[in-house]
Amino acid sequence: MLVELKNVFFTYTDVPVLKGVSLTLHEEERVGFIGGNGEGKTTLLRILLKELFPDEGEVFVKNGIRIGYLSQTGGLESSSTVYEEMQSVFLYDQELLQKLNEVQLAFERASENELRILSAKAESLQKQISARDSYHFDVRVRTVLNGMGFQNNYDQIVSTMSGGEKTRLKLCKLLLESPDLLILDEPTNHLDVKTLFWLEEYLRTYKGAILVVSHDRYFLDKLTARTIELERGQIFSYKGNYSKYKILKQERVALMQKEYESQQEEIARLQDYVNRNQVRATTAKSAQSRVKQLEKMERFEKPVPPPTRPRFRFTYQDKPYERVLSCEGGSLQVGTKTLLNDASFLLLRGQKCAVTGDNGTGKTTFLKFLLSNDRRVQSGKLTKFAYYDQESANLSPSDRVLDAFWGKHSLLSQTDARSLLAQSGLVAEDMDKTVASLSGGERAKLQLALLQAEHANVLIMDEPTNHLDLPAREALEEALVSFDGTLLFVSHDRYFIQAIATRIAHIEEGAFTFFDGSYEEFLLQQRNLPTPTAKTAERQEKAEKSGFKSKEDRAREAQARNRIKQIERMLESLEAEELALNESMATADYRKMQEICTRLEQIHAESDALYNEYETLI
Repeated sequence: MLVELKNVFFTYTDVPVLKGVSLTLHEEERVGFIGGNGEGKTTLLRILLKELFPDEGEVFVKNGIRIGYLSQTGGLESSSTVYEEMQSVFLYDQELLQKLNEVQLAFERASENELRILSAKAESLQKQISARDSYHFDVRVRTVLNGMGFQNNYDQIVSTMSGGEKTRLKLCKLLLESPDLLILDEPTNHLDVKTLFWLEEYLRTYKGAILVVSHDRYFLDKLTARTIELERGQIFSYKGNYSKYKILKQERVALMQKEYESQQEEIARLQDYVNRNQVRATTAKSAQSRVKQLEKMERFEKPVPPPTRPRFRFTYQDKPYERVLSCEGGSLQVGTKTLLNDASFLLLRGQKCAVTGDNGTGKTTFLKFLLSNDRRVQSGKLTKFAYYDQESANLSPSDRVLDAFWGKHSLLSQTDARSLLAQSGLVAEDMDKTVASLSGGERAKLQLALLQAEHANVLIMDEPTNHLDLPAREALEEALVSFDGTLLFVSHDRYFIQAIATRIAHIEEGAFTFFDGSYEEFLLQQRNLPTPTAKTAERQEKAEKSGFKSKEDRAREAQARNRIKQIERMLESLEAEELALNESMATADYRKMQEICTRLEQIHAESDALYNEYETLI
């Protein structure tokens, strides 16, 4: 057991947030933590971290455990470079290596008595270094930084980075620190798909326990083996990942409802008998027995239905012509950086196209370009566009919710306006809030209400699932799957893309690659084939259509596979030699010790070089 909560109660401004919560986290567990926006997930995490203290109940934390916490807004702050900040995690390893180097230098000018002392010191240091794998700390730093997308930022000062980059960098440092319990609050925010895959694989082999709050259902399915849900102040635990949780929760709710109804029938039967027989002398005794049964019965509480999900519905009046949107020779630049170079794009009626690509490739810029009235962009007849802006730039922060909606759709009656906002998840008490005071999820629901009221036949959406909780995401998915108009969208939610997209437009190195099919099929193709560059995109597209690989391509792939196997054998051999040398230290004299230390340094240098080459091949 790492952490345990027993019967914890917590109240915030006289509103109960946690009501008798009990929870235990064990070593090496992988736990997904879910719950609607505002349910109190962050509050519970802060109690686990002892940043808040419960009104009632107990919190137990195992002595000596290290807890690492990544908050949604907790970016790293430092005046050091990216690489220096990551290296700081391994200061003790660097000290050990420096001490060993000093001992080795001292061998050359030491007397015989001093050599015995130095040999003992060297043996002790080598054992510590070997146990901590200190020689490879630099490889670990580079592996994590490269995997998280910082391969070109080693020398950048941390304080000059964006908020999203600082949060990603904080996650890098936590991964390198390897705490016993890693608590991650929305770790997939700000990550592109390539980085997400890397993080999933890294965390699957993580040695400590992980508690993760996430709206990324693919991430939860891939990583977690238990799911806990916070609902109406109580914790419910389910064995399995998110997909399994959905099934088990449905079964639990159905069972509770059945048990409640069965007990109500039993209560009604007993009460009816009592009512009919308690006044008769001949049956009064048996009636009294039923009364005692009723008094002793432990009553089931009436199951509370799950919170009502938002309901979205997108409609339009006129059907547009076949070619909805197109552009020829679309070149986009931000400053001196070219995002798209002479790119062509075509969107047909009824298509649901996801625009994908790494962070910084220009996905949002491209959507705005299509709506910019640029002469290179052509829209088809009878098209009506509606745009979902993840930055909510179309909303005035000082407006009340009802005014913000009504100001754009003044022809609707107040009843219809309130009804549409309510269906989107904004309740009566939200109407008088200012836009600035809304949470991210509430602002997203206001945006979606405005989008529905447009009755557009072409929806262009930039990260519509950001800030939405899981029930709202699933409701939006269902609405967009049912929408028979045209959809062009950007999203980092892989589950969302898979559910909706019928076409993928992938941006890489200033060019589009188009794929007709599901997102899952696209990802399989991306992971199994070499990534096309802008110069080879046309050739790659032809090869994909024909299923043909050139003789040179096959030879290169075979050569890479053979080299990977060769490197793995060489690393195994070096590791075996290192282990044997470490064991021989116990009986070595000072001359032999010097030879061992020299050979160990050579082994570590050879290993580092092989690891570097291995990373470029896999």
